[in-house]
Amino acid sequence: MARILFHGTAVVASKLKGTDNMCSQVTVIVNAMAGSEAIGLELVKTLEGPFRSAGVAVEIILAQTGEAIREAVLRAIRSNPRAVVAGGGDGTINAVAALLVDTDIAFGILPLGTLNHFAKDLKIPLDLDAAVRNVIVGRTVKVDVGEVNGRFFVNNSSLGIYPRIVRDRDQQQRSGRRKWVAFFWAVLAVLRRHSFLNVRLVVDGEEHIRRTPFVFVGNNEYEMEGFNIGTRSCLNASQLSAYTVRHERRGGLLMLALRALFGRLRQSKGFDVFCAREIIVESKHRHLYVAIDGEVTMMNTPLRYQVRPASLRVIVPGCIECAP
Repeated sequence: MARILFHGTAVVASKLKGTDNMCSQVTVIVNAMAGSEAIGLELVKTLEGPFRSAGVAVEIILAQTGEAIREAVLRAIRSNPRAVVAGGGDGTINAVAALLVDTDIAFGILPLGTLNHFAKDLKIPLDLDAAVRNVIVGRTVKVDVGEVNGRFFVNNSSLGIYPRIVRDRDQQQRSGRRKWVAFFWAVLAVLRRHSFLNVRLVVDGEEHIRRTPFVFVGNNEYEMEGFNIGTRSCLNASQLSAYTVRHERRGGLLMLALRALFGRLRQSKGFDVFCAREIIVESKHRHLYVAIDGEVTMMNTPLRYQVRPASLRVIVPGCIECAP
């Protein structure tokens, strides 16, 4: 086994010859940003074993920076593997998936993050051993991808409250607070001072003027009520979903959350749900902070959202011989 380096990108390759396995060449890219050398070595052993036992040639890459992840994916694409696999949270999943859009390379997922929304919606096992097994024997399906001003997202994008919470949380984490503690205090701080957005939404050509604390755009439709809130039952309906609240006071957001929990959100006055192929968000501001699968960036307005139907091939549970 090659030694693991923890600056930039490290590669551990296990090459097995003479196999007819359909996944005979797999590149696994793992986000090792928060890891140590000991953790990295242990993770490689955990990942390498099942592939070797299945007779699958695998290259395991530990990447410690976002640029290293990007470079690893581009290098893998040039070698035209059977599959490229991302190990990490939703941000890492997005970074790898974005480079595989409109290619014939299958995308595998090892959910190593905290929330793992995309993996859960596709019923991919959260247990690491089971997720590796899924990469080896799963079937491929084509799913939709969302796009905003040229940036892809597999889950959602939002503006308003959420990007500000993420930025505040990250700042508090840099000051030493743990993630969920920082998130709690960030929510309180943002709700106390956040101003509302004045936006013009053009939904498949139809105009809507809104003053709202947030605009949430999902890749396909999200469940917005009950205990399954935040999940999707379908990722190939070729549509975006958008959610806004009209003229809500800050205190009204708590009531909105309670209505969602008890399944009465859609009956709330001023809660809007749109489903469309294209959504344009216009603002008097030339730039807005936008969250894209949990990562916040500054983007020029207007924001043009569109769906890319069946543009990503993902490995999901099932027999690979049954793949369409």
